[in-house]
Amino acid sequence: MSILIKNGRVVDPANQIDKVADVLVENGKIAKVAVNLKDQAETVIDASGKIVAPGLVDMHVHLREPGREDKETVCSGTAAAAKGGITTVLAMPNTTPAMDSPEHLVLLQGIIKRDARVKVLACGAITKSRLGEELTDIAALKNNGAVALSDDGASVDNDALMLEAFRQAKAAGLLTICHCEDKKLSGKGVINLGFNSTRLGLRGISKESEYARVKRDIMLAQEVGARVHIAHVSCRESVETIAQAKQQGVQVTCETAPHYFALTEDEIVDYDTNMKINPPLRTRQDVEAIKRGLKEGVIDAIASDHAPHTENEKDIEFERAEFGKIGLESDLVISIMELVEKNILDWPGLIKVMALNPARILGVDQGTLSPGKSADLIIVDPIKEFVLEKSKILSKSKNSPFIGRKVKGRVEYTLYEGKIVYQS
Repeated sequence: MSILIKNGRVVDPANQIDKVADVLVENGKIAKVAVNLKDQAETVIDASGKIVAPGLVDMHVHLREPGREDKETVCSGTAAAAKGGITTVLAMPNTTPAMDSPEHLVLLQGIIKRDARVKVLACGAITKSRLGEELTDIAALKNNGAVALSDDGASVDNDALMLEAFRQAKAAGLLTICHCEDKKLSGKGVINLGFNSTRLGLRGISKESEYARVKRDIMLAQEVGARVHIAHVSCRESVETIAQAKQQGVQVTCETAPHYFALTEDEIVDYDTNMKINPPLRTRQDVEAIKRGLKEGVIDAIASDHAPHTENEKDIEFERAEFGKIGLESDLVISIMELVEKNILDWPGLIKVMALNPARILGVDQGTLSPGKSADLIIVDPIKEFVLEKSKILSKSKNSPFIGRKVKGRVEYTLYEGKIVYQS
């Protein structure tokens, strides 16, 4: 099958392309990127006035399958991803059972092969059952398809165990992704510790519970020369710690999520449990620090931390509700509104943190429109305005704090391996 995309603004930071050009797709691959192509194709798409870019790479997604198919499945989650312009996702290991053995990875890969609409990569667990007590067979996880390790949703408290995890991950050539939370400090908190937690009568989560663990994990990784990736950075102190480590030559990368630069703790005025996230929404000063971190290149990637939950897990008292929100279908539009529209990042900068950098961090061959590469790409109308409606969400769960918000930047087409997997 061949597709010719004409007259779009092609944005491909991997090849330093940002110009009006044509893209030819043949046999699932990028064949040519050039001005005024004359090639014939079975399908021709006029992308005049649109952005043509590599498909996004989301390195932090909870697909819930196996075990909690009532919240999300590989099928529904990857359909949502395609709608949001995402063509590669990293499935986090806090499934039931956890991705802590080759057998469980094989189970997941069978589901992916059967049901996935886009590319799904598997993340293995650092410890058995993610309990932080005994390391998994890290080499075996690598040999059975894991591209990274994480106990996401939990942090490994034992320093010696985490140090050994970094040592084994380095030997296996695997990236370690750290959920940085010291539970002794965060305790039973549910929102950011401060004036609002007191005013609302809710237990607070200190920023120190995040940044103290960021410092520890960076220190341990540095001790053995391992790579470390810090997940869902939410506060100023974490950004500063990571910036300092990078200046010292530590192999550290990090991600944030759109809710950490689009929302603050002040928006939890009506106890909306869709705003209950871990780490929690922080202060306006933290939001500005996250934006600076993106602008200055300290923060390498934007990921969704897509965390679907059923309505009966969210539509209850704030303290009892589950942490987390969905994000696959809203990440790009929120990022356009908050970053591109506000001149924090330009389009090449946005595609770099949402496609190229995540692919490079994970060591996968995505995030580029280079000839010969898989034709994973998106066509976006950058000025199309619409409202994020609950009834149109493809995810099985609907727990989004952005429902009802007017946004800009509709994904018109998503191509994965040269096939149209989403069309608006």
